[in-house]
Amino acid sequence: MLLYLASDLMWATRIKAMADDLKLPARPVRTIEMLDARLADCDVRGLIVDLEAPDVGLAMIERLRSPAASESQRALPIICFAPHVKTEVMAAAKSAGATQVMPRGAFDANLAKILQSLSVG
Repeated sequence: MLLYLASDLMWATRIKAMADDLKLPARPVRTIEMLDARLADCDVRGLIVDLEAPDVGLAMIERLRSPAASESQRALPIICFAPHVKTEVMAAAKSAGATQVMPRGAFDANLAKILQSLSVG
């Protein structure tokens, strides 16, 4: 299962549609509580974070990288994206422990490859 935090319906739809096209299970998470619930009941392979929702996104990264997280949760790949001008939030995500942080254009152009790479976990 791939999890994703999207700041708006456009990105949520784009991520979900591509996952469906690739026949990969994907579900949204909008809060830390939703993240915890998905982690408890699914075989999560990775998390995608839209950094246009920086408070929730950074909190999710910190949650997965915290000492309180299980070893498998700390090892989950976290892919983040943001507008290229949001350099501070991208740097904060990388510092918090994101596996990869990229500009939105690169994320969009490589979405299928990114989802496939996360699905093999």
